[in-house]
Amino acid sequence: MSAMSNVNTKNKFLLVIVIINYKTPQLTIDCLESLLPELSDLSVKVVIVDNNSQDDSCERIQGWIDQKDVLRQVDLVASIENSGFSGGNNRGICYVEADYYLLLNSDTLVRKGAIALLLDTACKNKQAGLVSPRLEWPDATPQESCFRYHSPVSQLISSAKTGLITRAFKKFVVPQPVSDTPSFYDWTSFACVLVRAEVFEEISLMDEGYFMYFEDVEFCQRAAKAGWRVLHQPAAHVVHLRGGTSPLKSQARLRKRLPRYFYESRTRYFYQAYGRSGLLAANLLWTSGWLISSLRRLLSSAYTPDISERQWRDIWTNFTNPLKQYVHPDNYDKA
Repeated sequence: MSAMSNVNTKNKFLLVIVIINYKTPQLTIDCLESLLPELSDLSVKVVIVDNNSQDDSCERIQGWIDQKDVLRQVDLVASIENSGFSGGNNRGICYVEADYYLLLNSDTLVRKGAIALLLDTACKNKQAGLVSPRLEWPDATPQESCFRYHSPVSQLISSAKTGLITRAFKKFVVPQPVSDTPSFYDWTSFACVLVRAEVFEEISLMDEGYFMYFEDVEFCQRAAKAGWRVLHQPAAHVVHLRGGTSPLKSQARLRKRLPRYFYESRTRYFYQAYGRSGLLAANLLWTSGWLISSLRRLLSSAYTPDISERQWRDIWTNFTNPLKQYVHPDNYDKA
């Protein structure tokens, strides 16, 4: 168990649910309200990791735990630093030993029966190292949450925003259509994902070189190389209130400049997955697609691709040193 040598083995549970809170106390409480009724018959520990919110998050969440008298089920761990998505989840995973770990965003609401069904699916499919539910909006409209790996060609597709190119390279399109039947995919959203403890034991924890974004696809790719598969179980439903934990998607829609950590993570992923030549190809193909979409915008005022401000330059972040430690968001004004 070398990859998880710091795990607390005093008490072992069937399932540990890890929720990261960063300045979202009400979302976390709402998530817990939907989650706890689903755990009454299971051996479960819920671990909330507060990623150094520096607000009243810990007081509000602990107050809710005390009021609801769920001290035996829910532990709040206050981190002294904001170590990002990977670091926060790793801290929760190492907090206590379990057979399965459910990584759950604070901006989620768990539908009835979802947790039990994810566990049952994992139990019946031994080759599945990760199992994900159907993510949906509050009105039950499904969200795309299962994907192909990012590739250099997929960068051309995403920046060109052109139907002809998308159709020509269809097999490289990253988001996959929503399915109503259990299916295997390259990777899945980590807004909610069940992971076997054996996967962490075999391939180690999440890569803390990522502050946020791309750590999920990197982990799934590493798991696949070790022989594990990613199984999607659409009969388990979880509401995902997208944007509750990160402003990135709203910024992208408004074509505002994305945070530096997005590009640091992108560079790290393409370098780890495809090497320096693959990273270069990804950037050049993205630029080619951007030129195509820019030309289309000149020819048609009705065409407005959602490419973020300065993205043509930001994709080269850390290109000469792809594994460089990310600049912490708290230090952006010093960078």
